[in-house]
Parts: sequence; C-alpha cells; structure tokens
Amino acid sequence: MILRSAAPLALMLALAACGGNSLNNVAPGTDGGTDGGIDSDRELPPGTESPTRNSDIVRYEAEDGAGSGYVTSVSYDRATDTFTVDNLAFDGDNAYRRGVAVGSLGPYAVYESDSAYIDSQTGAPIEQYTHRALYGVSRTGETEFAIVRTGSYVGYGFGGFIYERNGSVTLPTEGQASFTGDYAALRDFQGRGGLEYVTGDMAMAIDFDDFNSGAAVRGEITNRAIFDLNGRDITAEVLAALSEDTNVTQSVLPTVVFQVGPGTLDANGEMAGLADSAVPTDTGTREAYESGNFYAVVSGDGAQEVTGIIVLTADDPRFDGVTVRETGGFILYRE
Repeated sequence: MILRSAAPLALMLALAACGGNSLNNVAPGTDGGTDGGIDSDRELPPGTESPTRNSDIVRYEAEDGAGSGYVTSVSYDRATDTFTVDNLAFDGDNAYRRGVAVGSLGPYAVYESDSAYIDSQTGAPIEQYTHRALYGVSRTGETEFAIVRTGSYVGYGFGGFIYERNGSVTLPTEGQASFTGDYAALRDFQGRGGLEYVTGDMAMAIDFDDFNSGAAVRGEITNRAIFDLNGRDITAEVLAALSEDTNVTQSVLPTVVFQVGPGTLDANGEMAGLADSAVPTDTGTREAYESGNFYAVVSGDGAQEVTGIIVLTADDPRFDGVTVRETGGFILYRE
C-alpha cells in the first residue's frame, strides 16, 4: 500500500504540468489511501479483495519465489521528500532520498537508497546494495504507482511494484476514449547486476462498445530512451547491439503494443493483458523482441485517467546469456 502525507491540489497540478520525455527534477504530489488483499480470480496481481467500481483498489507484484513481490508497503513524506520502503535487505535505513544524478524521469520522481549504513556500536560503514524507487501520482491524486528494483544481484533480486486507485470510476457504456501521458521504467537483469532507467511516451484507447465481454483496450509505448544510473543516454549502445543481432540497422527502440482481445477491462475499471514488441530483420519480416504483461486501473467520472504497470522481458543484445526486465509505470489522461 502507498501511504502519503496530504498535499494541496494546486501543488499536485503544478507538479503534474512538468511532463515530458526527459530527465528533470520535479517533486511528486501526494494524497491517497491504503488497502491490502489476496489474489484475484482474474489475471490481476494480488491486492484488494472483492473490488467494486466505487472502492479504492490496490495491487502489488505477486511473489515468484525469486525476489519479485517483496515490496507491498511504501510511504512518501512530502516534508522531507523521502520515500520509505519496507522488506528489502541492505537498503540503508529504509528511507530513500531523491536521486542525485537522476532525480526524475519525466513527471515521475526517482529515489535512491543509502550507499552505506553506519554500525552504531563500532562506527564502521557497511556497504549497502543499490536500490532505486520510481514514484508517480496523478494530477488529481486519485491514482498512483511505485516501482522498486535493485541492481546488486546476479539475478533480478528483490523488489516489487504497487499501483492503486484512491476513489471510484464511472465507465462509459458506449463510444471510445483516448488517453495520453508519460512512461518511465527501471531495468534490471538476470545474469548480471546493474540498473538502468527508461523514459517514453504512451497512448491508449478503449472501445467501450466492444468486445461484449469486457471493453477492448489498445496501447502503445513510443520514443523510448535508456539511461544509466548517472543519467547518461545509452540508447545508441543498445541499438547498436540490437542492429548487430538482427543484421538490420535499428534506429529507434521498438514500439511496445498491447495485444487486443476480449475481457481486458472489467466493470470495476481494472484491466490486465499481454504486451510485446517486435523488430525488423534482414529477411524482411519482424521477430519478437520483448514480451510481458500490463496491469492498470481506470479512475474518474467518465474514465478520466488510467494508471498502471508494464513488465517486459527480453534477451539483452549487449551480453550473452543475459535477460533484461523492464518494469514501467504510466499515468494517462483523457484530454
């Protein structure tokens, strides 16, 4: 669950206006509620039991026995601009401070754990693991997300994500709606250590007329860029390796698209589905590159905003035997 201190609506509106696909320093807004729960009978992450369209909803990453899903409770303190994360080892005193080299990814705030912890008895410094947290809250304060990953394990390590709606939704019964906004992500790895950042643009459309068994949802992420922990743009390095793998010059990272199908959106405003990307090859065809899942929740009278998480995995073209996992968050508006 995400717990926050209250902040004036005017502050949240001012902060949300500082969008864009760039590395900049903006502070997040605050507002919200708490919840907890069990696995849903749909293919949604664990969280709120028996949700309705009028209820607050919280979802968090499922535990996989290998480190995913260890973050189910975080809190943000606007007065000190700190982000507290529970249940991760060797992350200092659990209070993450605003990132120094990278403080924000577009409108979403980046926090980092302490690099050392001081033994209170001996005064000796204890080296800590590298953790980063990504936090986003909507202009209204009705939806938000948090992602925490670490780069100090050869495997993915321990972390998690949370997203939630602090309010209700009234879904249209007909017509279609379009949404746009910013995307940002943390990338960790299976087969090597390290963390990377991602920014991008995102668009989504919902067809409330069809399918009859849950509205159809279409989405795409474009203009992605990848940065190291110091904020250096390393997109060209990834593209060069991908070009070598495919024998085709890759000038941009591939667009991530949602797989369209029935049953994606339910009456409570929750959605879940599959996402993937593909790259051109020297045979004139396209081959699969990334694959994964998206999860989101719709909020507002007439469906005014959508907030959620996307988790994608792919072979990292820069290294042999390494898989990259991209965990991204987004807040989209109908405007």
